[in-house]
Amino acid sequence: MVFSEALFLVIFLPAVFIFYFLFEVAYKCKKLFYKLLKREIILERQAHRTYKNSVLLISSLIFYAWGEPKFVLVMIGSIIINYFFGLMVDKHREKAKIYFFLSMLSNVGILFVFKYLNFTVENLNYFCGQSFVIRKIALPIGISFFTFQIMSYIADVYNKTAPVQKNLFSLALYISMFAQLVAGPIVRYQTIAHEINERNENIDDFSNGTVRFIEGLTKKVIIADHIALIADSAFQCSTTELGVISAWIGALAYTLQIYFDFSGYSDMAIGLGRIFGFHFLENFNYPYISKSITEFWRRWHISLSTWFRDYVYFPIGGSRVNSKVRHLFNLGVVWLLTGIWHGANWTFVVWGLYYYILLVIEKLTGLDKKNSKLANILGHVYTIYFFMISWVIFRADNINHAIEYLKIMHGKNGLGEIPESMSVISYLLLLVGVIFSTPVLDLLMSKIQMQAENNVLIFKNKFYSVLYASAFIIIFVLVFLFVSTSSYSPFIYFNF
Repeated sequence: MVFSEALFLVIFLPAVFIFYFLFEVAYKCKKLFYKLLKREIILERQAHRTYKNSVLLISSLIFYAWGEPKFVLVMIGSIIINYFFGLMVDKHREKAKIYFFLSMLSNVGILFVFKYLNFTVENLNYFCGQSFVIRKIALPIGISFFTFQIMSYIADVYNKTAPVQKNLFSLALYISMFAQLVAGPIVRYQTIAHEINERNENIDDFSNGTVRFIEGLTKKVIIADHIALIADSAFQCSTTELGVISAWIGALAYTLQIYFDFSGYSDMAIGLGRIFGFHFLENFNYPYISKSITEFWRRWHISLSTWFRDYVYFPIGGSRVNSKVRHLFNLGVVWLLTGIWHGANWTFVVWGLYYYILLVIEKLTGLDKKNSKLANILGHVYTIYFFMISWVIFRADNINHAIEYLKIMHGKNGLGEIPESMSVISYLLLLVGVIFSTPVLDLLMSKIQMQAENNVLIFKNKFYSVLYASAFIIIFVLVFLFVSTSSYSPFIYFNF
């Protein structure tokens, strides 16, 4: 089940809303009834929260088990193991390092078995001339995301930056929350620890969350899914049939697809979290307007880059080391792990090291700190070029495919022709993607909002509010029509 399925939008999500807010409605009705009878009613806060958390937990387990029933046991097992490790780390501080190490070992072990074991065996067979038997192990959806969340919980308890969670079901809710379970963002425990039992749902969060969810759904269904067809056509095409034009169109299409796919999912996750009273941190901040690779990674997949920064880079010394060589080594470790995290393929390893080299060049030359008008323009141009190259490596089936595709982009097969599959709609979608990968819509909406707030006439304020709400209702209806008629809606980051 995914957010862009009719099943989720029509059945699952409304059912969760009904059950989640049922207690609230019942309580308010009872309170009104008691008020009419001039009697007092006392709400037991803990029972109220326990009910709501139970609804979210059960819903989240159903959501995950819907597509992969057996793998929900892997997640539950991981939660139980780390629940006890968390208790041991907090209770036995003199042995906390041992329990912390054992927890990290078990989490990395689970991730290795399901995600990297086959890849490792394949490479041992290839490089060592062995013939170890390979048993195909299916990859649980979102295992990298929920494993990293579990690891952040143990690390936060170990570092005393967050309290230990003594309620197993509350910890399970944090890990399995369906809003961000299968494709992030990576929600760190310390950011929402207090909201598990102390959050406060309100109409502002509900309305803002709903708008954010519709924005993300629109990114995914209207832009990402349709541009994906253009990207797939280029990358699945025989390299002998590609020319410079078609190769660059394919690269541009995938560059836009992966942004709107992943940022769209993050928007939906953040919106759903807000509806239920959780405030997840932002995961994207218009990365394609960056003027350096360093800035790009401050804006792209923020939850992952900050996770590696705080839980890997800083603990091994970061930049606070005595030698430049050690500093570069620390960066290399982070970017090697970043590449590996994305998948069991040499393309991801090369992709991570590719960014490591670019970031080292920027740090050694100071390119990321140039701030003149010309430097900003040139910086933006070279950043666009290099992240588009990176997405070719990321998307390619293997290293040879990536190299061949890059050669074609740079003239190996000549200029070529515009792909016959490209229509006016295709070009329009690419143009829309380019425009909305910038903050142009945010600027437009902020101006409309300012105009409404500064307007002294009350009826005009109401007019803008009604217009704003009506626009999103219309957008949602249109998106739902696309969802109902389309059978192609892949989430790229489900594979990680």
